[in-house]
Amino acid sequence: MSSTASIVDHTSAPSDQPRETIDVRSLGPPQPLARTLETLAELPAETVLVQRNDRVPQFLFPKLDDRGYAYETVERDEEVVTVIWRG
Repeated sequence: MSSTASIVDHTSAPSDQPRETIDVRSLGPPQPLARTLETLAELPAETVLVQRNDRVPQFLFPKLDDRGYAYETVERDEEVVTVIWRG
């Protein structure tokens, strides 16, 4: 099993930026969406956010697009990792 850090390293996210991880796997909708957007609003612009979820956050993607974020999602057996950074 690969670590979350190694997954992030295989995305297009900037590798020289600080990272923050949130785990929303135990939260029911719409809390993962709200928590992710709240966290992004509080983070410095250069920080890469790594969201650990139990499903693909499909309703998050249009909101990220609207706010100018780039992102990549990697589905693994036990979780879905979405990496978000300023585009």
